[in-house]
Amino acid sequence: MFRDVTFSLAPGSVTEVTGHNGAGKSTLLRVIAGLRRPRVGVVVDRPARVGYAPERFPVDQPFSVRAYLGHMAAMRRVPEDAVGAWAEQLRFDHLLDVRLPELSKGSAQKVGLAQALMDGPELLILDEPFAGLDAATRDALPELITGLAASGTTVVVSDHQRCIEVLPGIDRLRVADASVTRLAPDETADWTVLEVEVPGDEADALETKLRADGYRVRRSGR
Repeated sequence: MFRDVTFSLAPGSVTEVTGHNGAGKSTLLRVIAGLRRPRVGVVVDRPARVGYAPERFPVDQPFSVRAYLGHMAAMRRVPEDAVGAWAEQLRFDHLLDVRLPELSKGSAQKVGLAQALMDGPELLILDEPFAGLDAATRDALPELITGLAASGTTVVVSDHQRCIEVLPGIDRLRVADASVTRLAPDETADWTVLEVEVPGDEADALETKLRADGYRVRRSGR
């Protein structure tokens, strides 16, 4: 568990949570979202409307996409047309009548995003939201996050694929050694550039693993 952690999240801010696999990023996100209670200490002033999209959306449920999102909309007292609107914006409206267990990882990720976004959350927690998304949706999501922040939503993101690192003014929390450290906007956390040559047929797998472990990867020729 974390020790001696104190930080605040400003309304309208975008904060990236970084750290190696197993450092505790997902645990921190669940604590922020209110899904896990800290053993010591408290989380104060959490907004009433919180959206949370887990790293892996639980597809083992006996519903179609439409039925699941319709149920979530009813629970949150959201107009029913919000389901279709988000399905269209996230490009999965053609899957509304598909059963959740039949979805691909990327499509399930979109359903997870839709249920987190549908009631206009004041606090939005996204755990690896870009994993498995098609290129069009992946490219559109940073702009969506920026728009939500501009309207006052506090956004917290874990993103080992580095899709949001180019967003201006982004804050960063580094999780390591049971602690959480806020990094300055231009802080590199003692990074060192290391060039590695690998066989071409192994490059994709190694890049994916390094990103998942929290490293920054700049690949020549891209």
